[in-house]
Amino acid sequence: MTNNPSPIQAADFAHLGPNVLNLTQPVEDLTADLLNIYSVSGAEARLADAVETALEGIGGLEITRDGDAIIARTNLGRDTRIVLAGHLDTVPLPRTEGSLGTVPATWADESGERVLYGRGAVDMKGGVAVQLALAASLKEPRYDITYVFYDNEEVASELSGLARLMRNHRQKLTDAAFAVLLEPTNGTIEGGCNGTIRFWIRTTGIAAHSGRAWKGVNAIHKMADVLNRLVAYQPHTYEVEGLAYREGLNAVQISGGVAGNVIPDAAGVHINYRFAPNKTLDEAIAHLHEIFEGYELDFVDKSSAARPGLDAPMSRSLIESVGQEPQPKYGWTDVARFSEIGIPAVNFGPGDALLAHTDNEHVKATEVRACYTALETWLAAS
Repeated sequence: MTNNPSPIQAADFAHLGPNVLNLTQPVEDLTADLLNIYSVSGAEARLADAVETALEGIGGLEITRDGDAIIARTNLGRDTRIVLAGHLDTVPLPRTEGSLGTVPATWADESGERVLYGRGAVDMKGGVAVQLALAASLKEPRYDITYVFYDNEEVASELSGLARLMRNHRQKLTDAAFAVLLEPTNGTIEGGCNGTIRFWIRTTGIAAHSGRAWKGVNAIHKMADVLNRLVAYQPHTYEVEGLAYREGLNAVQISGGVAGNVIPDAAGVHINYRFAPNKTLDEAIAHLHEIFEGYELDFVDKSSAARPGLDAPMSRSLIESVGQEPQPKYGWTDVARFSEIGIPAVNFGPGDALLAHTDNEHVKATEVRACYTALETWLAAS
């Protein structure tokens, strides 16, 4: 696949993947079926339809659909309720010829292991497959479970399907004591997440012919001070509830210039700040104003960090059941949204997060099975 189809071209992939999901097949094969249903952000409808139909087929679930986001709740009268959540969308398909992290998915045998290649293998259709398999297999879980599947996680925050569910159906989420987000963590519990802020700093000058440069003011040259502050910035590592979170402040995009013979009168740099959960969003913004004193910051996206929450009873129970030391989550995930509505949450899912969004995104069958087994053991325990 050499071109990256837009959501309006999703029909090009309609012949791929099943319209009806088999939730009783091995969870890794269910993952492959999910990968074969194209669901780049904004084009999740077909996958949401298949997930909704599969959940209706289980029986005993109270199902709510809002756009391409779905809530499915057990009502077994348990004293405690938990959330298992995952997003249905993927980033766009790779543009590089011969990439395997695309649609349709492909299986490979590597050193005797089955490896599944395809867009979303890691981020995060392996996790969604685990959710669906658990919904089908857990007849008498120790907790009531709210399964959440949602759209538009990979795009701007204001489009988030989870945020929409929290606005429109808050009461169907807030009665949970704990949430597990099945983002890829290599099968290790990752607590909390760094926050993220994206913003532009712009400089202005005076345009002139480059043959008479002294008549102008070069806006790109004026940007040097901003770039020097970025280079000089020393990112800190902060320990929060026993986990070490490393911050980062980086230029991610730069713009400026009109033509090869024109002194530019405008320039801009797009900056991303990843901050540890020892800071509130307001504190992080104040810190940025201190670093870039004298400049106007044009904010594009602002998302709070989430504290690890590993001292919550449900966190301790899951950690004990999984049997591994928890780690920090350096990227931003939707655990922050759960934290904001008062629900402790952790990340725990199959696959290596370093492979997410890559041209050859893949997950091992053993990784998906191990995540399913770990959660099934924890949820089925009496």
